[in-house]
Amino acid sequence: MYRIAPSILSADFARLGEEVSNVIAAGADLIHFDVMDNHYVPNLTFGAMVCEALKPYATVPIDVHLMVRPVDALIGQFVKAGANIITFHPEASDHVHRSLSLIKDSGCQAGLVLNPATPVYVLEHVLDLLDMVLVMSVNPGFGGQKFIPQSIERIKQVKSLTDQYEAETGKRIAIEVDGGIKADNIASIALAGADTFVAGSAIFANGDYAAAIGAMRQQLERS
Repeated sequence: MYRIAPSILSADFARLGEEVSNVIAAGADLIHFDVMDNHYVPNLTFGAMVCEALKPYATVPIDVHLMVRPVDALIGQFVKAGANIITFHPEASDHVHRSLSLIKDSGCQAGLVLNPATPVYVLEHVLDLLDMVLVMSVNPGFGGQKFIPQSIERIKQVKSLTDQYEAETGKRIAIEVDGGIKADNIASIALAGADTFVAGSAIFANGDYAAAIGAMRQQLERS
């Protein structure tokens, strides 16, 4: 029911392949791949070539979060690089429906990302194209930020919308949350409606990845 998605933004960049293998062995369900362009967000990370290089190490799905503007050209690059899930910010696309269609037509799962101030209603007319909604519980661009408490209410709003859509169509849309997630707050985030949890520093800053992921799962079992 619940998925843990370690963000390699917090991994040791000098040995990313090994880090991916180790965190999967420790119990990761997805590998979260943060793509930043220093335009849409004030940081620069990695591109499709790095994703392609890591694909042989990833025995679980690669969850690519595009923090770039524009998005369409990079969608194709990450499809070829081996992404399984691709999410992007509606503010970064001139035509959100078209961008989502590009992802879906490629065979990948598609999702939209909601920044802390992005209204939830942007989801309403593209629910049929969504496999995931990623709720940012920090402002995107850097790891290690604190969870924004108001995110709990936003997660509940997204959950209400997706539950209604599931009741009408039978299609379930995953709710992922990214930013400041730790063992001590993951249960409350799950209770709000999330099922997929991105964690970077909370896992990679811990020398024992299995213990960090295990502590999160233990809290989720109590939620």
